[in-house]
Amino acid sequence: MSPEPLQQGNLSSPTMFLLLGFSSAYRAWVTLCLCFSLIYLVTVLGNLLILTLVWLDTHLHSPMYFFLGHLSFLDICYSSVTLPKIVRDAFSPQKTISFVGCITQIYFFLCFGGSECMLLAAMAYDRYLAICHPLHYPALMNWKMCRCLVAVSWLSGSISSLIQAFLTSRLPFCRSNRIDHLFCEIPFLLKVSCSPNAPLNKAASYVFAGTIAMGSFLLTVVSYAHIIGTVLRSGAGTHRAFTTCTSHLIVVSLFFSTGAVAYLAPHSSDSTETDEVLALLYAVVTPMLNPIIYSLRNSEVKGAIRKALCTGVSPVCTKGLGTTVE
Repeated sequence: MSPEPLQQGNLSSPTMFLLLGFSSAYRAWVTLCLCFSLIYLVTVLGNLLILTLVWLDTHLHSPMYFFLGHLSFLDICYSSVTLPKIVRDAFSPQKTISFVGCITQIYFFLCFGGSECMLLAAMAYDRYLAICHPLHYPALMNWKMCRCLVAVSWLSGSISSLIQAFLTSRLPFCRSNRIDHLFCEIPFLLKVSCSPNAPLNKAASYVFAGTIAMGSFLLTVVSYAHIIGTVLRSGAGTHRAFTTCTSHLIVVSLFFSTGAVAYLAPHSSDSTETDEVLALLYAVVTPMLNPIIYSLRNSEVKGAIRKALCTGVSPVCTKGLGTTVE
């Protein structure tokens, strides 16, 4: 049997939540599960490929690909927080999650998402230094600075998500234990909370999430404003360097636009299906697209893939690649 709704007036936290995502809109569970499984497989294998190439290929031992490797690791973690549970729920008649599991999912989802926001901003700053200050780039973006930026990304995401998860865990849920969503997210838990402080918790969550998301987004915008200005002033000399930014711009646009629409748009009972589609875009589809975008748009990554495929198989192929991969 499905968990019963909580009775009005019960101000304690529930032991279990019932996830209702896709329960009324989709019936072909097997097909849906296969699609999610394929997406997760592509996400993990694609990002593992990027990680492996960055680790093994000496041509990719640079700050830009150091950040890309960490982005791929974050994408694997980010999608693993929600997608395996969604796939399991596709076969389960009781799509439940424990209260502790729900808060834990919120913490890791926000942690990896916030860390990715900051890391994308660090990648934009790296491109800014490489294009706008090429002579000082080796000194400014040394390995110590790279590790520092990655550490700040992880710490900011961890601390912000810890505070938000703690505030959410203190809310009473006396209205219902039914969540009209695919996984646990703060806006949807606030809808079933009966606490008079729910608006305050919502404001606090938006402040912490907004500081991370908007701060990193503004830093990215400012960096690219300077980059575009430098490219327009310098002419053809920096156009080749600017091509390394296009993949990053596509990833940033996908990640921030879908997340902003999902979190800033008002949530109502009539927009449940829209919320679920948006959730799939920023929580499931974007991590899958990142390695594809970087592989298709980046000549160095494509060269590293060809080199990895040819090495040890065809000496002629390897010799030919040695003249094309810089």
